Amino acid sequence: MPGAVTRSRLGADADTWRRFASHWESLCTDGYASARGTRRLRRYGRFSLTPSTGRVRALPWAAFVQPDDSNRLYVGVERTFQPLTDSFVEDPVFRALLRLLADAATALEDPASWNVKVHPFRVLASADTHGLPTPEGRHRDGVTLVSSMLVCRSNVAGGESSVSGPRGAPLLTTTLSEPGALLLGDDRRTLHSVSPVRAADSGRPAHRDVLVVTFAPG
Repeated sequence: MPGAVTRSRLGADADTWRRFASHWESLCTDGYASARGTRRLRRYGRFSLTPSTGRVRALPWAAFVQPDDSNRLYVGVERTFQPLTDSFVEDPVFRALLRLLADAATALEDPASWNVKVHPFRVLASADTHGLPTPEGRHRDGVTLVSSMLVCRSNVAGGESSVSGPRGAPLLTTTLSEPGALLLGDDRRTLHSVSPVRAADSGRPAHRDVLVVTFAPG
């Protein structure tokens, strides 16, 4: 979905989007990524969403665990991350995005409730270090709907998103370059990855900010 369309659907003008993007300034170091040589910041939160009413309820903090048949890099690993800030959770842009994604998810499957996992990411790059948005390579998340929305690219080159069939046949490659650009995938039937990012100008810091949200039956 083009960024301008997404931002319109979310009711986000330029000032509103700048306020929403400012949440990425308060992310925390992802120590699991750092242990593998990737500089990445993130937070994490879980929600229950009822499609019939649109009700969204924050779930208690818990470690992040992915199904065994999805991300091979972290099979059986309970990863703990700092929770989402209250201001992020209450942000009208985030709430509008949940409603938009719930419509897409319910077009794929129709459970009584959705388990929604929310991951704001910042991947850093520099003159001598590439950033790895998906250090695990091509993978699934073990959910129904997986989405990735670009929030900001600053001095970044690379970061091409690729989607393939379950046996690796290429389906789509695109670079999310406009704020609000949104990639949606049926995670039951596809694999996805993102190529490394690098600093376009080696003399300046570089980062790529995205919001990944997944929906699985609750």
